[in-house]
Amino acid sequence: MKIKFIAFFLIITVFSCNKKQSDNSEESCSKESSNKSFEMYKMSEMSTLMEQMYVDNQRLRSRIIEGDTIGGFPDYFLKIQGAEMTDPTEYDLFFKQHADRFIKLQKKIYLDSINAKAHFNSAVDACVKCHETKCGGPITRIKKLYIR
Repeated sequence: MKIKFIAFFLIITVFSCNKKQSDNSEESCSKESSNKSFEMYKMSEMSTLMEQMYVDNQRLRSRIIEGDTIGGFPDYFLKIQGAEMTDPTEYDLFFKQHADRFIKLQKKIYLDSINAKAHFNSAVDACVKCHETKCGGPITRIKKLYIR
């Protein structure tokens, strides 16, 4: 009988200790979350611009594949030469040269619609090469733009 009582007492003690620890950890979690404020990620001007260019190039890709009219060069692409970057130190000579090259290649698509597929793939190449060296960026996603 004495052994049963001791075993019962030990079981209750163990469970009550576990309960207190989990209660304390919940309390500390709520304190930590109340001390930290939620910060929403804000894309830089360059990130937003590149997202817009990606979407525009998806549409352009579809038009080239379907043989539709290509339309005119979107002037907002020129903002790549001065848009504010997430890391301002990334806006260096390398980036400026690649941005200029990208603009020239992108314009060729609209100027020479007969060879639009080749010019389009060259523009995608320019994006990939820059991203491989600079920020890494969404290279896999960019490569999906290629017209095979």
